[in-house]
Amino acid sequence: MHSKSALLLAVQPCVCAFLVTSVCCDSIVAAAERPNILIVFTDDQGYADLGCYGNTKNKTPRLDQLAAEGTQFTSFYAQTVCGPSRSALLTGRQPIRSQGWGMPASEITFAELMRESGYQTACIGKWDVSNRKAIIERMPNAQGFDYYFGTLGANDDGKVVFHENNEEAGSTTDMGSLTKLYTDKAIDYLRNERDPEKPFVLYVAHTMMHTIIDASDRFRGTSDGDLYGDVVEEFDFETGRLLDAIDELDLKENTLILYTSDNGPWNQPRYTDNKLGHPPGSVFWGEAGPLRNGKGSCYEAGYRVPCLVRWPGKVPAGRMSDAIFATIDFLPTFANLTGFAVPTDRRIDGIDQTDLLLGQRDTGREHFYFHDAGVRQGKWKYLKADAHFHGYAVDEARPQAEELFDLEADLGERTNLAAAQPEKVAELRELMQSIEGDDKLAPGANAR
Repeated sequence: MHSKSALLLAVQPCVCAFLVTSVCCDSIVAAAERPNILIVFTDDQGYADLGCYGNTKNKTPRLDQLAAEGTQFTSFYAQTVCGPSRSALLTGRQPIRSQGWGMPASEITFAELMRESGYQTACIGKWDVSNRKAIIERMPNAQGFDYYFGTLGANDDGKVVFHENNEEAGSTTDMGSLTKLYTDKAIDYLRNERDPEKPFVLYVAHTMMHTIIDASDRFRGTSDGDLYGDVVEEFDFETGRLLDAIDELDLKENTLILYTSDNGPWNQPRYTDNKLGHPPGSVFWGEAGPLRNGKGSCYEAGYRVPCLVRWPGKVPAGRMSDAIFATIDFLPTFANLTGFAVPTDRRIDGIDQTDLLLGQRDTGREHFYFHDAGVRQGKWKYLKADAHFHGYAVDEARPQAEELFDLEADLGERTNLAAAQPEKVAELRELMQSIEGDDKLAPGANAR
C-alpha cells in the first residue's frame, strides 16, 4: 500500500495534465469552469426541520430559496452519528474503513487532493475526527486544509475550545454565539483571505444543532418551534448571509453549494429530563417528519438528512430528486469536477454522482450500507436481527428479527415484509455481508 505522500505525488502528474488539457480523469468540466465548492454542514438537523421538507413551524426562507434555485434531494444519506459522518464525508469511505472519530493520519481527504490540483482549501467549525484532541498530524492543516478555525470536538459540556490552524484560540460557553461566529469567519475568508485567482473549497461545519443548543439574543424566543426552532431560524438567516456574500463577490455562477447535515436529530424522549444541561425550557430535538427514530438509529431518521445543491446553470433549478446520494459520494464527484484522481490504494465507497447533479441522469447509487445494521437497494431496505443502534437510539418496540421494508410504500418503516419476501431478504443479507467483508480490494477496484 502506498504511503500518503507517495500517493499524492503519484496523483499530481494526472492533475497537471488536467490543467492543460481538461480531459484527465475523464472529467466533463473544462479547466476554466472548475467550480468553487462550498459545503455547509449542520449538526443533528432533522430531515423535516426546513420548510422545503414540509416543516410548518420553522420559517426558513433562505434555505427554501436555495432549494428552489437548485436540486433538493429526498433520499440523501450521511451517517448516523457525528464523527463517523465527518470521516465519511472527508474520505469517501465508510466509517468501518475511515474510522470515524479516530480517523488516522493515513486517510486521504478531498481537501488534500484538491489542494494538489490547484485549489485553496479552508475548514471552519467542528472537526471531530481527531478523537477531539489536538493531535497535529490528524488536525485540519495536516489533512489538506490551508486554513482552519473551529473546535476539535462537540459542545457536550456547554463549552468549546477554539483552534486557529494548529494553535489554541480561546474558548466560550456562549453556545448561542457559534452560528454567527462561524458564518463571520467564513465570510471573512471569502472576502479577505482567499486568492481571487484560484478556485476554493470552503467546508463550514457548524456546531448547531448539537446537544447544548442555543440561539443569540436576536433570535431566542422568536420562533414557533421553541428554542430549537429559534436555532433553525437563526441558522437559516446566517446561511443567507453567507449566500449573500457569495453573490456580492460575484462568485454565485461558478460556486457549487452543498447544504446537508451529519445525521438525523436527537429525538429520544429519555432526554427530556434535561440531564444534558440544556437551557431551561428547551426542546433540543429536531423533526424527522415521516421517518422513524433519529440520531444513532439505523432506521431512516438516523441516516437520511436534508440535502440542497445549487450551481446556477449546471445543477437543475426547481428539481426534487429521490435518487440515492450520500456524503461518501462527495470525494469521487469532486474528483470529476475539479480534476484530481481518486486514490486507488484503498477502498473508496463513494461513487461519482456528477451526472446526477448536473441533471444528465435521474438515478443515483444502487445501494447504501447502514453500519453494522443493513443495506438499502432501490426501494428495499434490509436490517439484520441484531442491527446496531447507539444506546440512546434503541427502539424498544423493535423485535429481534430480520426486517425488510418497502420504502416507497412505507417510508416510516412500520410494516416488516421479511416473512413475505424471503428471497429478497437473502439477497440483501448477502449484499450487506459482501460490503462488510470487502475491506481490501486490489488497486483500482473501487466501489460502484
